[in-house]
Amino acid sequence: MMEERTNLMHMMKLSVKVLLQSALSLGRSLDADHAPLQQFFVVMEHCLKHGLKVKKSFIGQNKSFFGPLELVEKLCPEAADIATSVRNLPELKTAVGRGRAWLYLALMQKKLADYLKVLIDNKHLLSEFYEPEALMMEEEGMVIVGLLVGLNVLDANLCLKGEDLDSQVGVIDFSLYLKDVQDLDGGKEHERITDVLDQKNYVEELNRHLSCTVGDLQSKIDGLEKTNSKLQEELSAATDRICSLQEEQQQLREQNELIRERSEKSVEITKQDTKVELETYKQTRQGLDEMYSDVWKQLKEEKKVRLELEKELELQIGMKTEMEIAMKLLEKDTHEKQDTLVALRQQLEEVKAINLQMFHKVQNAESCLQQKNDAITSFEEKNNQVMSSMKQMEERLQLSERARQGAEERSLKVQQELGSQTCALQQQLSQLHEQCSSLEKELKSEKEQRQALQRELQQEKDTSSLLRAELQQVEGLKKELRELQDEKADLQKVCDEQEQALQEMGLHLSQSKLKMEDIKEVNKALKGHTWLKDDEATHCKQCEKEFSISRRKHHCRHCGHIFCNMCSSNELALPSYPKPVRVCDSCHTLLLQRCSSTGS
Repeated sequence: MMEERTNLMHMMKLSVKVLLQSALSLGRSLDADHAPLQQFFVVMEHCLKHGLKVKKSFIGQNKSFFGPLELVEKLCPEAADIATSVRNLPELKTAVGRGRAWLYLALMQKKLADYLKVLIDNKHLLSEFYEPEALMMEEEGMVIVGLLVGLNVLDANLCLKGEDLDSQVGVIDFSLYLKDVQDLDGGKEHERITDVLDQKNYVEELNRHLSCTVGDLQSKIDGLEKTNSKLQEELSAATDRICSLQEEQQQLREQNELIRERSEKSVEITKQDTKVELETYKQTRQGLDEMYSDVWKQLKEEKKVRLELEKELELQIGMKTEMEIAMKLLEKDTHEKQDTLVALRQQLEEVKAINLQMFHKVQNAESCLQQKNDAITSFEEKNNQVMSSMKQMEERLQLSERARQGAEERSLKVQQELGSQTCALQQQLSQLHEQCSSLEKELKSEKEQRQALQRELQQEKDTSSLLRAELQQVEGLKKELRELQDEKADLQKVCDEQEQALQEMGLHLSQSKLKMEDIKEVNKALKGHTWLKDDEATHCKQCEKEFSISRRKHHCRHCGHIFCNMCSSNELALPSYPKPVRVCDSCHTLLLQRCSSTGS
């Protein structure tokens, strides 16, 4: 952590220095396309990410520096406009993009140093987001705030609408800060050594950042595997629940014939839907098989190319001892590139497997939804039927009670008026009593039926509530599916970028093969001249500039020394070569003088 803090401090000092120097040469007004300004934001982002705590969620790990920047709105009310404007931007969908937009707006307001000073003064709030040994929690944070005060001199004109801040890759370009050897004097060897050590530290820092990105990708892959296992467990639980619901439906179908007929109709409809879904699944499976066969063909072609390259490398091993070192370096590069190819192919296969699993899960979820909706409609129809039967039973009860009251009133009137007809009346009363008992029995049976129907209603209500809860769970699964699809799109972008890098490396390999053939011809032609090794030359012999990625090495076919492209751009026909070959400037002038003297 201490080494990272010191490296970040040096990088911040260099980026601020280069930015101020370039701004003073341009008139102190900068645009978004200015390279030192872009590198300053990248370095600032790395400083804010140093020691940041990782927040774990269901999808994966989230590590964003926008959380501590949101605290500025509470501590400093002047920053409320920045926070609201960043949240209202529709193009920003991730926390990293919002954090970058916040830095842009703060620099345009010339208050970036003030806002960060407010954060560092309240370290008890920053402890929720940063580790105790983070850069923002140590003294280096105050030093960075002091460096940022000098940026208030600049006028930045940055447009946030057209830029894609979410998908930008924050990699530090160390070529802007590498020192040129031409500026150093010949006698100052100590300063030259220190500069070389600084450049070595910069390159090591770049390698460390690349290893960190590889670790983040591996952690994301592990998170995806965990989420897949959890989703499979949830799917197994959902299938068990569906089986239990199907058993309950079968029991209800045995009890009611009307419900059975309607359920049979729904089953026929679902069978038709499943047939359509199977056809679509077969079509998609055929498309995926075709894609898989194309990928295998490409792999076979690449293996053939690899075998051809290995054969060519075995032929070139029999060259001179001076060329063996260069061949070993080329073999190492090819092995590294092949490893990266294998890793990229594995990532592609994993992404395809994830897509197939998610496609199957979506189909299962949709079929479950259709079955549950059908079950809910059947339960609602059954509830309506039960309610209608209850109403009919209540009407029958009221009619029977009215008939009983009328019969009792008639019996009383007959007893008062006709005493002599008591026997007949008694017989009628007995009949009425029998009718009342029969009616009471019917009432009891109807009450029992009503209670049974109420119990069935309660059970159906419980099942409907369970179905609704399962519907909510299915909606949550759909949301998770969308998020996984977004992550798939991001991984696809990374794969495309890596494929482009592989194509560029293939072009470099072809160019290196051509150079090796040229060197073979030169070695055959050279007899009396001394041919220098690539490792022995670090600077151009004529202009004395250091070789780098942009300034490449070239041999002079006449004298055998190594020059840069600017000092060896001439070509002449030599007696040992049938075609014009590359010659340095001094040999070019010397050979022209010889030709002119012989011609005269």
